[in-house]
Amino acid sequence: MEILLQKDYGKLGKAMDVVTVRDGYARNFLIPNGVAVIATEGNKRVVADAKRASDKREEKLRTDARGLLAKIEQTPCTIAVKVGEEEQVYGSVSAQDIAEFLKREGFSVEKRQVMLEEPIKQLGVYTVAINLYKGVDADLKVWVVKEEG
Repeated sequence: MEILLQKDYGKLGKAMDVVTVRDGYARNFLIPNGVAVIATEGNKRVVADAKRASDKREEKLRTDARGLLAKIEQTPCTIAVKVGEEEQVYGSVSAQDIAEFLKREGFSVEKRQVMLEEPIKQLGVYTVAINLYKGVDADLKVWVVKEEG
């Protein structure tokens, strides 16, 4: 029996896939539990339309992210921190600090998008990846400098 998956289901497939399974498995488990529906021509047409709309939306988001990528990479990011003797940094520069800097510059970037493995604890220049969208990562140069005064 051909069925149309309504949501991702293990090894069977992803949402909107048309798969063939045994009749009993479909009728007794998949359809009653809301995992799948019978793959009629009407259902297939609705899914094809939804996939096209989803692909179009996905491409627009990817294009927007690529435009944002160039702007972020050209933005100089300088974060001033307090230091003690021997240039020892008090605290650290975290993903939250970098996200807040980008928000002040007018970019809508969240903390979870900043791919910082561990907080920065020394002065210097660092390259930090910013995940803008699936497969679209910007490399932001971050200068951690001594706070004046």
